[in-house]
Parts: sequence; structure tokens; C-alpha cells
Amino acid sequence: MMGPVLAACLLIILSTAWISQANGATCKKDGGVCTCNDNTKSVDCSSKGLTAIPSNIPTDTDNLKLDYNKLSSLSAKAFHNLNKLTFLSLDSNQLQTLPPGVFDHLVELDELYLYQNQLKSLPSGIFDKLTKLTDLQLFQNKLQSLPHGVFDKLTELKELSLNNNQLRRVPEGAFDKLQNIKDLRLNDNPWDCSCKDILYLRDWINDNKEVTGAQDAACGDQQSKAVLDVTEEEAAEDCVYPNTTTAIPTTIITTLASSNDDDIPELPVPQENFQKFLGYQEPDHLPTQPQCLMSISGYLGLMMSLVLTSAAILYVIHFLKKA
Repeated sequence: MMGPVLAACLLIILSTAWISQANGATCKKDGGVCTCNDNTKSVDCSSKGLTAIPSNIPTDTDNLKLDYNKLSSLSAKAFHNLNKLTFLSLDSNQLQTLPPGVFDHLVELDELYLYQNQLKSLPSGIFDKLTKLTDLQLFQNKLQSLPHGVFDKLTELKELSLNNNQLRRVPEGAFDKLQNIKDLRLNDNPWDCSCKDILYLRDWINDNKEVTGAQDAACGDQQSKAVLDVTEEEAAEDCVYPNTTTAIPTTIITTLASSNDDDIPELPVPQENFQKFLGYQEPDHLPTQPQCLMSISGYLGLMMSLVLTSAAILYVIHFLKKA
């Protein structure tokens, strides 16, 4: 009866090894796609074509690079086990949104790179837990607005890049809590210098002339006039800024409100918007091709495990029949 017992043990060992491997390794040495350095606690997943963040990133990781991939969304819990991170790069992806709370556990984070994505807005409080952050890069996105107080908790921030976005204004007091700011990039945004709201930004730039880059902010798409030079007579409009549209003078809003409903054309609703209206949501995390594919050695190891497992099962069946 020792034959079946040995075969069963072999089956258990091989199955355990196969399950461990199939659960999705992160580091190349384990059959994953990322390069991991145990000495520096760094994980480099740059330029891997990823559409989702790899699972099983070591919890003691200090430096995580996810730049130059194809990430279009993040799970709200994507980084919840990585509270040792001090550096995180998500730049040069296709991120369109950031879920609330996605960075809440990164209490040691010092540098966060989100530039060269497709972000149109930021959730309120998205950076509130990052009280040790000194470098935040948001340039070359599609930001149309900033939530009130979005930078209020970042009192240690030294570098903030908001250039090359679609910002027309910032909320009153947006930069007042940035006590240590040294470099603030605001250029290449269509700042609306016809609205009174621009006067806060003008005055802040004037009061903080030692901050590098801030004085480069210019009005409108043509960038022909510096925000710093705007007069109160020029910024005379009372403007309303919806979260998802550009500034609309109040005179236009009044005209729209008084128009006949019959004159408003019916617009088709995209299917994805209709699904969102009904409450449909895509799953947070789907397996991706780079995650599912293993290295050649890992793949061969998996095939060998399957072959040996099958052999062990046949061996057990054979002895059970004889018994």
C-alpha cells in the first residue's frame, strides 16, 4: 500500500507548486513580468504592455515603476498592501480616472508621477493621506478643473507640475497650504483671464515670485498675456465653472435658461454612458495578457507540472484498482 501513499503525496506536492505558480507571480525570477531587486526593495514593471497592475507585488516594496504601460483604470485597492512605498510612477499610461481612496494607504509616499495620462478630473481628497509627498507630477493630462482643497494636506510638497492641461481656473485658496512649494508649473493651460476667479491666481503668483515656473502662466489658448499682468477691469465677468465643462459666462446661462425646450435638439446617449446611468460597472481587476503569460522557463515548468500531476493521478488509480 506504500505505492498509492507515495503517489498521493507526490500529487499534493505537485498540485501545490502548480497553484502557487498559477496564482500570478510578479517578479521575473518567479515567472512574472517585472524585475525585482530585493536589496533596494524596488519593482520595475515599466514598458510591459500591462492593462492592470500585477498581483502579488511584495508588500515591503519601496520603489514601484508602472510607467509606459496601457493602464486605463485602477482598482480602488490597487496599492492597499504597499504602505512602504516612497516612490510610485504611473506616468505615460492611459489613465482616465482615479478611484477615491486609491492612494490612502501610501502614507510614506514621497514622489508620485501621474503625468502623460488622460485624466480630466481629480476626486476630492485624492491626495489627503499623502502628507509626506514632496513631488507631484500631473502635467500633460486633460485636467479641466481641480476640486476645492485638493492640495491642502500636501504641506511638504516642493514640486507640483500642472502644465499642459486644460485648466481655466483654480479654486480660491488652491495653493495657500503649500508652505514649502519651490517649483509650480502652470504654463500651457488656457487660463480664463476674463473671469474674476483668475484674480486669486494672479495675486498668488505675485505674492510668491520666488516660486519657479508660476510666473509662466498665460491667458487663453494663445498664451499671449501673462496671468500676472491681468487687471481687475479685464477680469470682470462672473463665471460659472461646471465640473466637466469650460467656463460659461452668466449671460449665456441666462439665455439658455430662457430658451424654449422645443429648440433643444435630442442628443444620442452613448451605450457606455447609459450603462453607467443604470449602475453597471466593469470589474475592478481583470487578468491581462502580460499577467497571464509566463516566461518560457515558467511555461515549461507549468507544463511539466501538469504532465507529472497527470502521471501521479494515473498511478494512484492503477494501485487503487489493484487494491
